[in-house]
Amino acid sequence: MLVSSVPRSPETVRGLQERAARALPAEHVDHVGGWWLRRSASSSWWIGTVLPHGDASQDELVRMISAAERFYAGFGVATRFQVSPGACPADLDATLAGRGYRWNSPMSLRTAPVADVQAQARPDGPGIRLNETPTPAWLQVWYAVHGHDSDPQIEREMLGRITQPSAYASALEGDEVIAVGRAVADAGWAGVFGMATLPEARGRGAARDILASLAGWAAAQGTDGMYLQVEGDNDPALHLYDRTCFTEVCGYHYRTESPSPTPDSHPDSRCR
Repeated sequence: MLVSSVPRSPETVRGLQERAARALPAEHVDHVGGWWLRRSASSSWWIGTVLPHGDASQDELVRMISAAERFYAGFGVATRFQVSPGACPADLDATLAGRGYRWNSPMSLRTAPVADVQAQARPDGPGIRLNETPTPAWLQVWYAVHGHDSDPQIEREMLGRITQPSAYASALEGDEVIAVGRAVADAGWAGVFGMATLPEARGRGAARDILASLAGWAAAQGTDGMYLQVEGDNDPALHLYDRTCFTEVCGYHYRTESPSPTPDSHPDSRCR
């Protein structure tokens, strides 16, 4: 499959987000219609959200939301939906708002041709080491940036559940790992995850070289397109991905169940 332009269809958005769900596998997954109900103890909270893909009538929508709420209530946690306009039922966002769900966490789904990202490699960049599994040094850097005092074993277990081909890239300064990232190949696409650079090493281009190295690995896997998901307010990351040829396919957000329902509203994020 050649990815020469930004894909825009709801089917493509659903497909990429479902690939991401396989690259960030939850401990518990139930399927209700086309929805994925995911629950995990991972430090990455978005692994434990509903992927509400597909169409549904209003009556079906209410029944499926109620089923999702029962699923998460069984774990003693609030229900959270990933809402991608165009890839979800048309009335989902308004229905959740009416049930008191809070709007939060705007995100950007982005794609790039593998060849364009691979071309960002610098001849004078840091050495990059690729492994099929995460090394202790890779995990140490990821945890230093993203761990937030969580149990590192939880992340190791999540990575151990991945079944698709994976690459773990480490940027080296001497013998020290200063930046990491990983990629997962799945049905013609390679997803980018776990990008992390130690604070003292930022601004030197290591993350750019990590992306280029992962693109080289993706090309060897026979994939033509890369995708990633990034927080809408993470300006340094957005700048990096702009410079490395990733363009936005769709803006999306989350809706989180509120203990004290108060209907709210917010302008849509729209697939563009």
